[in-house]
Amino acid sequence: MRKSTVIFFKSMLFLSSAAKNKIISEAILSSPDECCGFLFGREYNEHRTITEVCPVANAKEGDKKRKYEIFPVDYLKAEKYAETNGLDLLGIYHSHPNHPSVPSEHDRVAAQPYCSYIIISVTDGAFNTIQSWRLNEDFQFEEETIAITETQ
Repeated sequence: MRKSTVIFFKSMLFLSSAAKNKIISEAILSSPDECCGFLFGREYNEHRTITEVCPVANAKEGDKKRKYEIFPVDYLKAEKYAETNGLDLLGIYHSHPNHPSVPSEHDRVAAQPYCSYIIISVTDGAFNTIQSWRLNEDFQFEEETIAITETQ
């Protein structure tokens, strides 16, 4: 009897250096509040390439230092932008001022299964780390490996 080999591979997120720099700049400028925005690009075989990002206003009422919220109309605009420009809306980014770039329980509960979630840690107004996350079948976050590309 022949043994079958199952190969598991982690999803990969390719992030253009321009998109990465824009996200980091937005996170630093928004600090000590959380920033947020959309991730656009293309997906192929579980690997995603983020080529564009679009910052949006943090619509959270009250304290924006620990949570973010995006207006429903901004989601509609993002979907229309993706469709008009032949892109996929692949996820959302947001910052964690003075906290690690790991998802909170609030982030997990609000997350959608398909989306990538990039989190940028900013400590005392300076960039610290960047990580990407996706929900698994058990609705728990798993880290996506980020590779920075020089493409736009």
